[in-house]
Amino acid sequence: MAKLTILAAAALLGLLALAQATRTTITTTVVEEDNPGKQQRCHEQIQRQQNLRDCQRYLQQQARGRGGGYDVAMMTDPNPHQNPHQQQQLRQCCEQLENLNEQCRCEGMREAVRQQREQGEMQGEEMREMMQQAENLPSRCNLSPRRCQIRASMF
Repeated sequence: MAKLTILAAAALLGLLALAQATRTTITTTVVEEDNPGKQQRCHEQIQRQQNLRDCQRYLQQQARGRGGGYDVAMMTDPNPHQNPHQQQQLRQCCEQLENLNEQCRCEGMREAVRQQREQGEMQGEEMREMMQQAENLPSRCNLSPRRCQIRASMF
């Protein structure tokens, strides 16, 4: 009986030690959009870049499938299947993105997609395709951040 009591006490101590070792740490992340100063600075930069109008045009063209059905290569390695007009549109879009602070680029992409959605010209599959293209556009321009979260912020 004493052995059983000692064994139970040891098991209880083991469980307490395990519980102590597996504490959960909660980390709070401050969302940058809650910072009105930063949000205002980004908004002003986006306005100066004409709401990324060149990116809007490029994304619209890609979403509608006029991109020739080929994936667009990064600026450093142009796709030989892309026509000169498409290459020029991508180059202009990348210049507009490059002129935004890195912290404002994703907000700029979200604004470009938001404006296209508000115009109502694109819906359904075309809109989904545009959002997907917009998420990866900084990578195509060889800019950071490489990817922007667009879809979750739109709905």
